[in-house]
Amino acid sequence: MALRALFIGGTGIISTEAARRAVAEGVEVTLLNRGRSTKRPVPDGARVLHADVRDAESVRAALGSQEFDAVVEFTAFTPEHVRADLDLFTGRTGQYVFISSASAYQTPPTHLPVVESTPLRNPFWEYSRNKIACEDLLVRAYRDTGLPMTIVRPSHTYDATLVPMDGGWTVVDRMRRGLEVVVPGDGTSRWTLTHSADVAVGLVGLLGREEAIGEAFHITGDEAPSWDQIYLAMARAAGVDEPRLVHVASEAIAAADPELGAGILGDKAHTMIFDNTKVRRLVPQFSPRIPFAHGAREIVAWHDADPARRVVDPQFEALTERLLEAYRPRPL
Repeated sequence: MALRALFIGGTGIISTEAARRAVAEGVEVTLLNRGRSTKRPVPDGARVLHADVRDAESVRAALGSQEFDAVVEFTAFTPEHVRADLDLFTGRTGQYVFISSASAYQTPPTHLPVVESTPLRNPFWEYSRNKIACEDLLVRAYRDTGLPMTIVRPSHTYDATLVPMDGGWTVVDRMRRGLEVVVPGDGTSRWTLTHSADVAVGLVGLLGREEAIGEAFHITGDEAPSWDQIYLAMARAAGVDEPRLVHVASEAIAAADPELGAGILGDKAHTMIFDNTKVRRLVPQFSPRIPFAHGAREIVAWHDADPARRVVDPQFEALTERLLEAYRPRPL
């Protein structure tokens, strides 16, 4: 019999590609979401159930008595979300897969490359601390009751719809207009980027695997360009040969915009390189193949295909100009 998997979400950056991969491998895929319009179409062959995952009764009504070999949770961000899932799915799935985040790892790291046993600690970003709390809850449930859980920690995952710099398309638009853009830090820290199609191979390969129960895996790419190289790759893909990059300390950006700064200080400001030995051992077909130079061209092509996708954020533009005015290098 085909493996039956329920994806909670199913139209996000990781989940769309994972659903497409799972269907291609013969998995019976059901997506549970609210049915709102999305820029990522539902993969052919996937079944869709509509419910608000934050409304337990609507989920029960949508699922009825169905059981699954694996439930993959892409939309849980707090322990309360996970507790609600456990109430819904305990006893009706052979595996509960929680999508956590590699930003949960010790920040800044004391040792590289990061491995799954690297401590979890992020004093800068509430998002990451909530993911850690979710993991703690699941680990206790596994120890106390044998909950068949698996934890997956992706790092910075992108697809054609996502410009992987703060500010999104606004940064590319400024480059094309010949304007300066702000690069956090000195541009030399190395950052792991992973295409969603590569992450999907590792994630789908863990579904239904008894060896994955009780375990945590990060699923990340092998490529870790510097931030300057990331900006240059996006510029070249957009037809800009010499972008005007201005480096601004991450702490200065955080002081100007604390919400944006939390994600920089708690995730992007430090070199992060990962050892993928553990997932490769269990899923030998996992071998990231899409370099960011190719991904950058894919991103620009997707945005250029429809003017409505090329959204410029005036608030980010204003922040950029304030930071440039204050920190642009100038002679003494």
